[in-house]
Order: sequence, then structure tokens, then C-alpha cells
Amino acid sequence: MMISRVSKKSATQFMRTLASFTPAKPLHARDLNKQTIEAKYAVRGRIPIRAEEIKHHLQTNPESHGFKFDKIINANIGNPQQLDQKPLTWYRQVLSVLQYPDILESEELSKSYPKDVLTRAKNILSSTGSIGAYSHSQGDQYIRKSVAKFISQRDGHPANANDIFLTAGASSAVSYLLQILSVDKNSGFLIPIPQYPLYTASIALNDAKPIGYFLDESNNWSTNPEEIRSLIKENSEKGIDIKCLVVINPGNPTGSVLEKEDIKELIDIAAEFGIVLIADEVYQENIFQGEFISFKKVLSELVIARPDLYSNVQLASLHSTSKGFSGECGQRGGYMELSGFTDGFKNVMLKLASINLSPVVSGQALMELMINPPKQGDESYAVYKQEVDEIYSALKERSELLYNAFTTMTDVTCNKPQGAMYLFPRLHFNKHGYARLFQEAQDLGVEIDEFYCIQLLENTGICCVPGSGFGQVKDTYHLRTTFLAPGTEWIENWRQFHEQFIKSYKS
Repeated sequence: MMISRVSKKSATQFMRTLASFTPAKPLHARDLNKQTIEAKYAVRGRIPIRAEEIKHHLQTNPESHGFKFDKIINANIGNPQQLDQKPLTWYRQVLSVLQYPDILESEELSKSYPKDVLTRAKNILSSTGSIGAYSHSQGDQYIRKSVAKFISQRDGHPANANDIFLTAGASSAVSYLLQILSVDKNSGFLIPIPQYPLYTASIALNDAKPIGYFLDESNNWSTNPEEIRSLIKENSEKGIDIKCLVVINPGNPTGSVLEKEDIKELIDIAAEFGIVLIADEVYQENIFQGEFISFKKVLSELVIARPDLYSNVQLASLHSTSKGFSGECGQRGGYMELSGFTDGFKNVMLKLASINLSPVVSGQALMELMINPPKQGDESYAVYKQEVDEIYSALKERSELLYNAFTTMTDVTCNKPQGAMYLFPRLHFNKHGYARLFQEAQDLGVEIDEFYCIQLLENTGICCVPGSGFGQVKDTYHLRTTFLAPGTEWIENWRQFHEQFIKSYKS
């Protein structure tokens, strides 16, 4: 009975307490970290959000949705498996064993796998143990050694596993680097324009200064070393401490591929001014014209030839399992190689990685599978090569089809993609020839290319990103689209939409 009376009394006091205060207001945007509010990420911005709303409407109202199309074409982001690219058999077979190692103990189950799959899974498990456990914060030693071997074979120059950090995709490597280098508000980062919005977003989050250097659209989006030097001197005079030069090769969103001499000139700048060079090379397998040459390879050759000039160059090279032929975006595998950095810098990097505990272990394993695939003579080689060749051929074919479509569209020009997964066509719209278009865009408070992309989405279901989200020369208008979506019908739909758009808005 005593317990009952106490409980009843406590309940009464609790109810009185509930009624005795005014509830606090919830947090509003003004109460949050200003840098998180100001950061923008166009590839998942306003138009992709609207695309998701339309997709939901199509799914929930299949008979009466009111649109002229019945599906969304997500051409806004490099997400291959979202667009029906099948996972490589080699990857998923090894991963399935890593996820369920009891397969190795079952004679019946193991018979269904190629022997090289079982061998690779055993090798990885012997180092990582369960992939459900944390690894070393820098990444598993066996996998880092495998990555170092890959780099050595690719470039013809040695790489060291101790310089390798396995990461959750290349994005986390970018976040680590920019966070470490953002000393104060006057820390400056040279980024290409157009650029991948991850960089401006990360710089904003660290309250640092983005400094755009323009790529030359008339010369296949090439770099201009003299402009970069001028920007360094100009900003240094303003008190900006230039910390880093970012290069994306092959280019995102441009699809361009740098030649060896271009790379050397950028390394010269890093050597001359003592700034860190970030080489974002996640599309190195996606080459359709020319060849990929890594920054590490060129730097290694320069150090051998002139150690007095190049030994102090600090290069961070990034790679990812999200691109190439893998398309394993959701698995979050990546690596960063640090070349020329002091032990002090690497110790800080390790501390930052340790705060995040460890990179995704299944993503680490996938990185090992990507850079060390089956070789001729292995049981899995024939299937692996067939699947990779099919993916490459399909990507190359669609890149050419979409490029050719843009070259036939009125008031559109486009550089032919040499690599990556994107096209960045220019819309030649001006106030004189498109007065109504400019007025409607102004009334809505949007950029011209954003207006075009909104209309494209609402009329065709094709979701792409306006060039204003990537940066562009003033009074020019672009858009970025992938060529990952299967089929050709959507390309023809785009062409038809464009010509109708021109008829509606051109004076």
C-alpha cells in the first residue's frame, strides 16, 4: 500500500511540474552554425529535391499524376547503380563471403564460388578479421599494402603503405584535408571553375576562402598556370594565405583529361609557392580519349630529375570505388595517398581519422578488389573482363550519343568528353535574343540555366544540374548531366524539349 501511495503522490507532483513552466521554442535556422547554413551542394539541391517529389507523385498516383512522363531520369549525380548498372560479379561474390564467412566452412556453398573468390576472401579476412569490427583508423594494413602495390605498378615508381589512408570514399579525404588546412578565415583554397560542389561546401563549412581559377572552355577546359599564379599573388597581397590547389582529373563536371605538360605546370606552382596539391583522380578508369597520367607519376619523375626543386612538393592523391567500372557509391570505399608530407602532418591526419574510428571495412575490402582485380588465368577473369568491357562500351556509346545530340541543338555548344561521366554543355542565351526567358527567370528569382533545368525536369522528367551550381564565367550558362541513364529515348526527349523551348523563348 505504501508503494501505491508514494507512486500516486509522485504522479501528482509530476503532473503539477508539467503544468508549471512555459515550453521552450525549438531551434530555427538562425540558431545554427552559420557555416552549415551557407554551405551549398548543387547536385542534391533544389532541382533534385523537386525530382524526388515528382518521383513520389508518379509512384503514388500512377493513373492520374498529370505529367507527360512516367519516370525520373536522374542525370544529376554520378550514381551508376541507381541507373541500372549491375554490380560486378567479382565484387559481390567476394563481399558475400566476407559478410558471411561460414560459406568457407560449407563444402556445398563453397562449390558455387570460383576458387579465386574464396582465396581472396580468405586473404582479406586473415587481415581484417570480421568486417563488422573496426579496423586500424588509417585502414587495414593488408589492403593499404595492396593499394601501394597498385600505385607502384600504375606509375612505375614506388609507393609506401604508410602513406596510404583508406577513407569512406574520396569525399571524407577531401573533408579531412580541408579541415586540417583551414587554419583561420584567411586560409585560401584554389579550386577549378567549374568545380565539384563538394569543395565549395567543405570550404564553407570550415569558414575559409574559396578562390576560383577558370578553366578554358575554348581549349577543352584546360588550365591556365599564369592565371593561377596571378591569383596567388593577388590574394596574398590581400592577406589571404593560399593553402592548397585543387585539381580534378579527369574533370568533373567538364569531362576533360589533363596532359602531362599541364600536370607539370601545376606541380611547378605547388613547388614555387609551397602550397598543398590535391589531385582528385576518382575518374581515372573512365577515359574515352587520350590517356590518364597521375600527378604522382609526374611528380616522381620530377623529383628524380630535380630533387632540389621538387622534393618538398606535398601531394594528396584521391581515388574511390564509386566511379570507374565499379559504381559502388553506397559502399563508401576510397583511398588517399600523401606524398611529400611531414610526419607531423600525417600524425594530425591519423588523429582526425582516429576521431572517426575507422573507414567502412567492407568499403576497404571493395577498394582492394577494385585495384587488384582478377588477372588472366584466374577463374573469375573471363566474367570480370566481359562485364567491365560491357560497362565501358555502354558509357562510351552514351557519351557520344548525348554529345552528338547537344551539337545538333539550337544555341548549344559542348566539348566532347574525354573522360569521367559528364557533359557540361553551354546554353547560348542572351537578353537580346531571349528577352521573355530573362524576364520570367528574373520574376522567379532564378538563374537562366536553373530556369532551363526546372523546365526540363517538369516537362521530361530529366533531372540535371545548372552550371551556376558548379561556377561559370559571368553571363555564361551551362548545365551538367551524366550519361549514365540506360537507353536512348530520354536523349531524344531532351532534344525535342529543347527545340520546343527555343520556339517558346527565342525572339
